[in-house]
Amino acid sequence: MYKRNIELLALFLILTVNFAFAQKKEFRATTVDSLTFVNNRKILNSLNTDSFVKKTFTKENIQIPYRFLTPKKSSNNQKYPLVITFHNSTRIGNDNENQLEPFAKIWLRPEIYNKYQCYVIAPQFSSRSSTYEKNSDGIQISKPSKDVFALLELIEKVEKENPNIDKNRIYLVGYSMGGSTAQNLLNIAPDKFAAIVSVAAVPDFSNLKKLSKKNIWLIHGQKDDDNPYVGSLELFNKLSSNKNLAFTTLSNLNHNNIVIPFLITEEIPKWLFEKHK
Repeated sequence: MYKRNIELLALFLILTVNFAFAQKKEFRATTVDSLTFVNNRKILNSLNTDSFVKKTFTKENIQIPYRFLTPKKSSNNQKYPLVITFHNSTRIGNDNENQLEPFAKIWLRPEIYNKYQCYVIAPQFSSRSSTYEKNSDGIQISKPSKDVFALLELIEKVEKENPNIDKNRIYLVGYSMGGSTAQNLLNIAPDKFAAIVSVAAVPDFSNLKKLSKKNIWLIHGQKDDDNPYVGSLELFNKLSSNKNLAFTTLSNLNHNNIVIPFLITEEIPKWLFEKHK
């Protein structure tokens, strides 16, 4: 009996340890009514974006307009994270304005700007930054444009110009096409980035072995008819060995309202700032 109890205790400890280090997969029953949709977006749209300085990156025949935000109260004795935010396909253009969608503007909210000091790059693409096609399993996958590869040089340029950037805390955030582009960039240069938040994206499976230990948070609406939910589910399953992977399913939300619950909270900044390479 004593031996049997020891065996059961050992099994319990193994299961407990495995659970503690397992992936995080959750389902949320969040709903978004029309009033919440309008109010949450209104809060962000009312923010003054002048702090996002207009800049342009040029490489040969590639030109990428971008906005650049610096920490509110920076100190020469401190390092700050760098966040790169990616816009969806409705923001394509070259006006250097329209790419400031909600996931870029959250960093301007006073409570976020004060508490989560960081640099932010918000590039704008003049054409699709990610294109989609189906793989042999019938799953839609994303591939990067040439402009996405050029972003690595833009990031290096910004790092040189701002030595207070913490190179161990460079984060990627994107929604829809932007979420796909964030995944593309992570697959291209996995060692460069500390963490990614990818929302309603079409997945990139091109470099999965290099993503086995990366901090990844996938967020998708189960009712998404634009970028199929099954893509994020498939990516989650393919990265089953990655204990740093989280997958949040919003059971009642679709492609158009998936970002709304995250706009007036600090959930995304808080999660990112806890991550290091």
